[in-house]
Formats: sequence, structure tokens, C-alpha cells
Amino acid sequence: MSTLLLALAGGYLLLVVAVYFYQPHLLFLPDLPSRQLVRTPADVDLAYAAVHLQTDDGVRLHGWWVEHPQPQGTILFFHGNAGNISHRLQTLRLFHQLGYQTLIIDYRGYGQSGGKPSEQGLFADAEAAWRYLREERQLAPGQIILSGRSLGAAVALYLAEQHTPRALIIESAFTSIPDMAAVHYGWLPVRWLSRYRFDNRQRITNLNCPVLIVHAREDEIAPYEQGRQLYQLAPSPRQWLALNGGHNDAQLNDYLTYTRGLQAFLARH
Repeated sequence: MSTLLLALAGGYLLLVVAVYFYQPHLLFLPDLPSRQLVRTPADVDLAYAAVHLQTDDGVRLHGWWVEHPQPQGTILFFHGNAGNISHRLQTLRLFHQLGYQTLIIDYRGYGQSGGKPSEQGLFADAEAAWRYLREERQLAPGQIILSGRSLGAAVALYLAEQHTPRALIIESAFTSIPDMAAVHYGWLPVRWLSRYRFDNRQRITNLNCPVLIVHAREDEIAPYEQGRQLYQLAPSPRQWLALNGGHNDAQLNDYLTYTRGLQAFLARH
């Protein structure tokens, strides 16, 4: 019996060590479904220009600037932890239909961007995108709307804390990486193991702009309750939009609710 217990304890310890060192591959998924750019905005009839940015730590990033002939404003969009900008054409088309021009970038290690992803690295990428809009496009902070989905919500929230955009839209957001890991890997000491924070719970209390929080009731990755917690912590003016569906399909399955909610928030702010 003691030999069996020692073997089980040893196996568990090995698993804990493996999870600790393998974390980057669990959180950042640039190769799922592919790192290759499979389409461009031209495939959905959007005029665009390729954008190349340089971060403060010397990483070269790639993105797209999607024009609008009569823009109501500008959206800086940050995507989730899997895939790349070529998998977000539906979002770019929706923003365009609502009357907005958009800058979308691939994080370091994603798509055609160089480097390797990390928490501080993604924040540096966000700063480079903000700097591009301010300096190259000559936009004032009050002309820029930040938007992010899933992991991108954490990146957008970081940037909104550092600056004062016109508004912030976060979708499918979690309270923090340790909180979310505890939901999915509760049998591991994840709060002790976690090398990443992305502490949305703390950051959202420091906002100084209107915020729309969008969350799916059946979200199987970022729990609905965590989205509600963020809403309760957010300063006013704040708005909540609940969708029917899961983490990756609610915007399509509940498209009318989603688009009307976005349109109403953007018109108000």
C-alpha cells in the first residue's frame, strides 16, 4: 500500500511540474487552427492595408487597418488566445457595417508577428497598437474604442486602464487566469502554479470610461458568473449584454441580440 501511495504521489508531483512548465502552450494557441493567414478582409469585400508595428522591446507585429469611407469612430480590436487575425473577418465586417474603421493586430508569436507570447509581451503589443493610432492615424484617445474577446478582453482592459479611450467593449472575459484555471483544473494547486495573472478583476475597478460587458450564458470556458462579477465591479457607466450560446459561437447563434446591443452601446457613447 505504501509503495502504491508513493507511486501515486510521485506521479502527481510529476504532473504538477509538467503543468507548470507547459503553461505557455495551454494559454497561447497561435497554431490552432493554424498560424497561417488563410484569408484577408478583401475576401469579405473590405478595403484594408497591412500594418507593421514595432514594440518597445523590439518585436515586429503585423496587423490590418480596415478603412471606412464615413467612420463613426475607430475600434482597436484584440482577438482571443487561438488562431490569428484572418479568423476574425466576421468581426471586422460587423464593425464596418456598424460604421467603424478597425485596427486589428496579431500578438507576438501569432500570425505573421514575430516573437513569443507572454503576459507582459501582449501588453507591450497593445501599447504599440495604441501608439500607432495616436501617432500614425492622429487620433485622440476620445476617438478610440477598445474591444477585446476572451484573452483579448484582458488585453483591451489593460490598455483601458493605462489610457482613457472613448469606450471599452469586453466579451467572454474571465476574472483572472488563476480563477479560470481553478474552474477547469481544480484538482491541481493552480493558484500556486499559475505563471500568468491577467487580473481583470483588479483592473476593471480602475476604469475611467464607459464599458460594455458581453457574455454568453452557456460559456463553457470563461464562466458566466465571472462575467457578472466583472460587471458588478465595473464603475459606471456600465452596460451588460447577455447572449445565448457558448464561448465561441454566441455572437453567431444570438446574432440579432449581439448586433443590436453593440449598436445601442456605440450610439450611446
